[in-house]
Amino acid sequence: MTSAAGLLEVEGLCTRFFTKAGVVKAVEDVSFSIGRGEVLGLVGESGAGKSMTGYSIMGLIDPPGRVVGGRILFEGRDLATLSAEAMRQLRGNRIAMIFQDPMMTLNPVLRIDTQMVEAIRAHGKVSHSAARERAREALFRVGIASPDERLNGYPHQFSGGMRQRVAIAIALLNEPTLIIADEPTTALDVTIQGQILFEMQKLARETGAALIWITHDLSVIAGLADRICVMYAGRIVEEGTTTDVLTAPCHPYTRGLLDSVPASTPPHERLRQIPGMTPSLLELAPGCAFRSRCSRAQADCGCDPEMRPLGGIGQAVRCFHPLEAL
Repeated sequence: MTSAAGLLEVEGLCTRFFTKAGVVKAVEDVSFSIGRGEVLGLVGESGAGKSMTGYSIMGLIDPPGRVVGGRILFEGRDLATLSAEAMRQLRGNRIAMIFQDPMMTLNPVLRIDTQMVEAIRAHGKVSHSAARERAREALFRVGIASPDERLNGYPHQFSGGMRQRVAIAIALLNEPTLIIADEPTTALDVTIQGQILFEMQKLARETGAALIWITHDLSVIAGLADRICVMYAGRIVEEGTTTDVLTAPCHPYTRGLLDSVPASTPPHERLRQIPGMTPSLLELAPGCAFRSRCSRAQADCGCDPEMRPLGGIGQAVRCFHPLEAL
């Protein structure tokens, strides 16, 4: 499935880590697209390959890992073929990533204003005073009180949640065309989380920026994303509109994720969970990676299922025995 007028087209992306123990298939044949102003949710358990997909797009895979296959087309340019310098010009300007750990963004020995002003002036001819004013406005936008005072602070003087808000503000400074957000609101309280989600949606609507939101929190995605890609063991196993995927999931794994949400369990009943564990990406056996945990698994699940559309309902699923008939 693809999105009309795609800003980003990912086709058959494969990322490997070549370790002494063997080859880790972190991302395997991942394809999706996202258009301007659209919000795409990448969801799944830890180890599903969500963050590695984001890092692959950003060109942030370090040895022993590397992208070994597929294309990453951003505005028609294949990011996988760009030089390191060309990617540096795009990162933080046209494409931005918000990391789960804010200290991956912040330098502990530099003041906040220094870091934000440098991020602005690295990509355009802007005076120091104008850049500082833009930085102040960005801090205010993400809910930081007394932004003028906070600009003079160092990261160690901020709480974890406030550092994350600063990292989000830095990502928004240059109004990027594509934002990849890797669970950026995990450390924030519910009130600030709601404010950040509102601002991100507003940014996408007003500027036409595309937003990829990586999370395991289905309640966040329900109110944020236009479409959802569900990932498991390095692959996308289901894709569709947010409404369709959350109200009528077709892959047994997606159904298991929804059933595991505490709010879906009736009072006084045991919380439901998906049996077993996510398989090691170092030792993936042929066939459907979910079959050992799936109540619908049959003999043909020993073969690799292809991603295929479900007739008439606008979803695609990688499963021989989906919850809806093909």
